[in-house]
Amino acid sequence: MSLNKEKGLRDIAKIVSRDLRKRSTNAEKLLWNILRDRKYLNLKFYRQYPLFYDVSGKESFFIADFYCFEKKLVVELDGAIHKYQLRKDVERTEILNLLGLKVIRFTNVEIEKDVNKVLEKLKIILGNELTPACYSRLSPLVGRERN
Repeated sequence: MSLNKEKGLRDIAKIVSRDLRKRSTNAEKLLWNILRDRKYLNLKFYRQYPLFYDVSGKESFFIADFYCFEKKLVVELDGAIHKYQLRKDVERTEILNLLGLKVIRFTNVEIEKDVNKVLEKLKIILGNELTPACYSRLSPLVGRERN
């Protein structure tokens, strides 16, 4: 939900989210079929979910590939483009950290090659309640309540 309830920004976020859902990658579709409807660890995940933030008085948003309120967890799937936007991904993760959200990243290749291995990693991490340990491609963060 938007921080200042500005309807225009919320409307834009909805449009972008819907468009991203229509253009999901194969990896996103595969993972979504597993995460949806509380099928995975009985946790509710949202797909292409807008997360609002305010930096220096300017409100904006990110669209999380998958988001779980219960664990305050963002799951990001990185395609080939992410090789060229590493700094942007780091900044995004830092902002999400400041919002109190945990972030874990997997590549599309990891999902498509062995989704069960990815799910096992996710289960281990969730079982550890996302303690600030150092995981491969994981950025531990702290939680924020939903508005």
